[in-house]
Amino acid sequence: MRKDLATALAGAFLSGEWTSSGLFDSAVPVVQGPTPWLPALIRQILAVYPAAPLDRSRELAVVIGSRPAAGGAKSARPIAWPAATTQMTSNPWHLPALHGLGDLAEMLDLGATELAWFTDPRHWARSTTDRRLRHYRVTTKVAASGAVRVLEAPKYRLKSHQRRFLTEILDRIPAHDAAHGFRAGRSVASYAAPHGGQPVVVRMDLEGFFASITAGRVYGILRSAGYPEPVAHALTGLATTVLPRAEWNAISPPANPDLREAHWRLGRRLAGPHLPQGAPTSPALANLAAHRLDVRLSALASSWGGRYTRYADDLALSGGIGWRGDVSRLVALVGDIVRDEGFRLNDRKTAVLPAHSRQVLGGLVVNERPHVSRAEVDLLRAVLHNCRRDGPSTQNRAGVPDFEGHLRGRIAWVAQHDPARGARLRALFDAIDWSF
Repeated sequence: MRKDLATALAGAFLSGEWTSSGLFDSAVPVVQGPTPWLPALIRQILAVYPAAPLDRSRELAVVIGSRPAAGGAKSARPIAWPAATTQMTSNPWHLPALHGLGDLAEMLDLGATELAWFTDPRHWARSTTDRRLRHYRVTTKVAASGAVRVLEAPKYRLKSHQRRFLTEILDRIPAHDAAHGFRAGRSVASYAAPHGGQPVVVRMDLEGFFASITAGRVYGILRSAGYPEPVAHALTGLATTVLPRAEWNAISPPANPDLREAHWRLGRRLAGPHLPQGAPTSPALANLAAHRLDVRLSALASSWGGRYTRYADDLALSGGIGWRGDVSRLVALVGDIVRDEGFRLNDRKTAVLPAHSRQVLGGLVVNERPHVSRAEVDLLRAVLHNCRRDGPSTQNRAGVPDFEGHLRGRIAWVAQHDPARGARLRALFDAIDWSF
């Protein structure tokens, strides 16, 4: 059977009554030529779908084309393509009901043409060489390690639609309890706190976290949320992108040859539809995509008598004295689970931290309780003292554009985890004369 005929029949079937006679009456007007094969095809479809698969029009088309009776329709042609009537058949998290693309367009305050432009079903914006027609601006940063980080920031209008997608839908889908990044009421402190005072802390990092999450995984999340295929496809297009080859070719590889292989893998990930690092929807979708990873690593840590938390791409596990002699096996098991879940560990950042060393998670020292290291506080205190004595310009050796805001942020970081020290640093800051 022709693919276009299967698609037309799927639309016709879903637009009418889901009975033998109803399916027959719906199908006849869309087929050119005799249909002796149609009754057998209908019986085979009803055997697969006792009830109408209102959320799966594309799947229905594939099943129609694969039935034995479809072989008799070799000469048949479609003469009409009725739009499939889709519907949410489940809604486990009580999300906004979006039964079709019209509902999605209404939620985003868009017309049908605008919705197609922003969701890019035909990949026009992704493949164009004209940057003015692309939805993302691409920039790069070099991390402290020397690795190149690619940032894909959505332009203003797309970003506003992504924010609505985030607040209306994604924020209502619960992430796993072990996830602490980008969640209301969670922080670096809550990520690090369960590991305070533990004899052994294991810190790991996921390589290319956002880029590793494909459009297929995003689509799976939205289908699990109950959205029918067209809506799930459109929302996936709204939240994923492809880095044009010309943009990747313009990025200089890391100077350190040890980082080149990871850089090559990043390029491979960015060449396919993925979560862009820079979109407001990406953190929430990344947490949801890592849900099964969190389930399995939490169970692994618990089976070893330990604890597990995750902050974005940072993984932390901790346990008792018994971990010391067998922690390499634990690390290997974590690696197996990570690979099985479609991610990859950044082996360069794996660290086993016993209690006699400085145990750092998310920038906080957790040997006793999560706190900012004394060395960091002392350095900040010295900078503030010198600013007050010699003027701020003498301390801004790195040429930070907003040095005042930079210092204020560093003080807030300390105050968040140690209010008393933060208050003393703030007093030093308030004494600075910013006029020179």
